[in-house]
Amino acid sequence: MSSIATLGDLRGKRVLVRSDLNVPLDYSAGGTPEITDDGRVRASVPTIKELVGMGARVIVCAHLGRPKGAPEDRYSLAPVVPRLAELLGQDVAFATDTVGESAQQAVAALQDGEVLLLENLRFNPGETAKTEDDRAAFAEALAGLADAYVSDGFGVVHRAQASVYDVARRLPSAMGGLVRTEVEVLRRLTEDPERPYAVVLGGAKVADKLAVIDNLLGKADRLLIGGGMVFTFLAAQGHEVGKSLLDTDSLDACRGYLRRAEESGVEILLPTDVVCGREFDADTEIVTVPADRIPADMIGLDIGPESARAYANRLTDARTIFWNGPMGAFEMPPFAAGTRAVAEALVTATEAGALTVVGGGDSAAAVRQLGFADDQFGHISTGGGASLEYLEGKELPGIAVLENRD
Repeated sequence: MSSIATLGDLRGKRVLVRSDLNVPLDYSAGGTPEITDDGRVRASVPTIKELVGMGARVIVCAHLGRPKGAPEDRYSLAPVVPRLAELLGQDVAFATDTVGESAQQAVAALQDGEVLLLENLRFNPGETAKTEDDRAAFAEALAGLADAYVSDGFGVVHRAQASVYDVARRLPSAMGGLVRTEVEVLRRLTEDPERPYAVVLGGAKVADKLAVIDNLLGKADRLLIGGGMVFTFLAAQGHEVGKSLLDTDSLDACRGYLRRAEESGVEILLPTDVVCGREFDADTEIVTVPADRIPADMIGLDIGPESARAYANRLTDARTIFWNGPMGAFEMPPFAAGTRAVAEALVTATEAGALTVVGGGDSAAAVRQLGFADDQFGHISTGGGASLEYLEGKELPGIAVLENRD
């Protein structure tokens, strides 16, 4: 895998870094947006610092949210600038556009070792256009700002977008330290992992995880299923799931996976008890019931205490663990216990020397919200979707374009 060192002497060179600064913002504090989880900003800092230390003129580009190809105030990257500057320990300039007059003037003003952040890439429709031809003009303009390119936004490497794929084809390019680490960890999960190998999958939609389940049934020793997706599995077994999330289109697939697991000796754990609420609300009436007796008028919102203990027991002796998706509605304290139990089991396994990987997205947000530190786990990914697609066996365009240049 190409590293920054392959780019040679970068002193005085303009280096475009594709970072992942897509952080959650809270606008409730008097209208001033505040970052509620700065994990992605912190993860982006080492590569930027490395380039600063080499005397490069660093141009950081990133996206935030899903604007429709035009500027929207609520998706501006401006609120990220103070936190990035604080973590870097130096000023960060900000361009109010991406490739326009503000960006061009700011790039021209950069001195060796200085850092500039461009406005949201997705304010330009060319960033996310479906075809190379439609992305070409924006990619050319973006590449024209720099002498070299570093890919360090793992959360977007599964997208063939202008700043991820097309720019890498136009400039001398390399992987940043974050992307290199992510790929190395994922390869450890897929190429001869140390066993027992346990995978914990949660989250709301089973359809989002079907492909990864399909691929992991031939690789993992244990699959532990929780979150909203578990109710489709319970329904596939013939159980009543009340008003819980249910994907009827995936019932046959879940039945098939349960059969395949039994035939191949892969252990699939489903909850034996469930915490239910009358409504999706922290103050709702709550009951814990057997997983096969969910009341018709209630919603399953977390795995129950018996299940949490069983899941923890099947994780603490594992040597490799990948976790993607919370076990319940962890944002509400009454339904956070299952997710907390899984996190605690991963911490115990990490302390025992296992490789533990928290697969980004809601899982990363959950462990931080529940008070766990990043260094209590082997690795916290910055890209939930990218991690899952890698585990599905898919080629990631943002990785392939760099590897094919080697």
